Amino acid sequence: MIVLGISAFYHDSAAALLRDGKIIAAAQEERFTRKKHDAGFPHHAVEYCLHEAGISADQIDYIAFYDKPLLKFERLLETYLAFAPRGFASFRMAIPIWLREKLFLKDLLCKELKRYATDIDWEGRLRFSEHHLSHAASAFFPSPFEEAAVLTMDGVGEWATTSLAIGRGNKLEVVQEIHFPHSLGLLYSAFTYYTGFKVNSGEYKVMGLAPYGEPKYAQLIFDHLIDLKEDGTFRLDQSYFNYCTGLTMTSRRFHDLFGAPPRKPDEPLEQRHMDLAASIQAVTEEVVLRLTRAIRNETGLKNLCLAGGVALNCVANGKVLRDGKFDGLWIQPAAGDAGGALGAALAIHHIHLSQDRVVDGRDQMQGSYLGPAFASDEIERRLTASGAKFAVLDDDALFETSAAALAQGKALGWFQDRMEFGPRALGGRSILGDARSPAMQSMLNLKVKYRESFRPFAPSVLKEDVADWFEIEGDSPYMLLVADVVQRRRRSMTADEQALFGIKKLNVPRSEIPAVTHVDYSARIQTVHADTNPRYHALITSFKRQTGCPVIVNTSFNVRGEPIVCTPEDAFRCFMGTEIETLAVGNCFLRKEDQDPALKLNYENAFDLD
Repeated sequence: MIVLGISAFYHDSAAALLRDGKIIAAAQEERFTRKKHDAGFPHHAVEYCLHEAGISADQIDYIAFYDKPLLKFERLLETYLAFAPRGFASFRMAIPIWLREKLFLKDLLCKELKRYATDIDWEGRLRFSEHHLSHAASAFFPSPFEEAAVLTMDGVGEWATTSLAIGRGNKLEVVQEIHFPHSLGLLYSAFTYYTGFKVNSGEYKVMGLAPYGEPKYAQLIFDHLIDLKEDGTFRLDQSYFNYCTGLTMTSRRFHDLFGAPPRKPDEPLEQRHMDLAASIQAVTEEVVLRLTRAIRNETGLKNLCLAGGVALNCVANGKVLRDGKFDGLWIQPAAGDAGGALGAALAIHHIHLSQDRVVDGRDQMQGSYLGPAFASDEIERRLTASGAKFAVLDDDALFETSAAALAQGKALGWFQDRMEFGPRALGGRSILGDARSPAMQSMLNLKVKYRESFRPFAPSVLKEDVADWFEIEGDSPYMLLVADVVQRRRRSMTADEQALFGIKKLNVPRSEIPAVTHVDYSARIQTVHADTNPRYHALITSFKRQTGCPVIVNTSFNVRGEPIVCTPEDAFRCFMGTEIETLAVGNCFLRKEDQDPALKLNYENAFDLD
């Protein structure tokens, strides 16, 4: 049984393919088109999935789409009717797109699918899953749990913005929902917009900015914006927002409440913006904690799965883990809309077709390494055609040479095996650095990533060593949990350093691994496992052997505004367009000084702000 899942036409289009319930392949369209958050039909991702599975399109039994557009259209109409005549400008812009494309989505999908085979009744194979059910299915069915509560939180699907589902075996049912316009995801996005970042991509910047501030506005948010109940349910006062009917997220009343208009993207960050970030982060954590505590009390279930865009808030996830209400916590690594493609396919396979599910104590995401890989001879051919100069090393020499480059303070592009599915680079398409270096965080931000200096980096740590460095129990393979550096690894700060405020905190080393220790001593941890990524594990093991430290910096292999690299050519271009000094693509090792200077690029302003 072959099921192809698709998410498209909003943002982060993707495709995922199952064979008899096993995840064979999954990838976002942006990785192939090089267009960040590409919303178009995922032709390249579909073609990759078919190639990875070794099948032709006529062997697909079902196509699963990740939401139901008619229900979304119903919400659009009801929202505009409820607020009429306010918001006519927004309505006038949205309706032509809906009438031309989204209202007739079935016809559009069948038209796109005919590119693969014209003689197939695609409509007969096409199925639609509700948005939050797709999210919930993406979290529960690959999880290691026989039964679990599933909490989905995002901006909005058709109507639902927050939902609770109960999963048992191959059954999954959504049992409670909070509906639009009351949305925790949209509340967070409103502050993303207000602090000058891009909605649907800049929310993680707000989370990273929060530790530089104090939650001075949290009570103001509770008093005016959100009516939060003890069980975590909530309502938003819509007079402070503009997303229902306008072309912006916040209203003038919102701006008056917080004392200024929204920050423009090119304006400097001030302390108040950091305090606003800290405040909405604190409010979000309180909402999530109340929701999860109520779920534990009301369902009695011992395991919790998380999905939806809010589930990428790894600080809040860490709070849920440390709250200790659940024995098991599992978060879908592709928690956003891209993961909806996988969830839709899983929902069709297990719920619609009643197929059994494998539960063996491990999750079924295979480390989320579900994208394309390239054979050694193909890598060499592609790099040669790009003009690259490289040495081909055996495995042991590659790991030792790469680890030595890291120990020397060099940035290393690391391109190995299959590409990751989801927004995190997990050692397949990563830029790496020495976590012990006080200068590494700033250097990677300013000279490699070309992005804001305040943004933190994640540590990759050998699974067997994690407890020696971080206050966390269990695993964090998908970089979705934040925990503090253990006390004995921290550095005592002087009185003057402790008195610093805001961004001035940035360059004060706080631990033995300052490049990955945020200003509040926290870190977004990735535990590295020999069974899911043996090459990455071997690299860090070699670095530990050379330095005594099993922790390195891991950030995605791209610059600001660029999708994560997919092919060897993408990796070489990024290498030549930044100040990355070394690059390992498969067993090919490249040094910047060996390359033809004529191939050097300037990536600093090559992509739009993210």
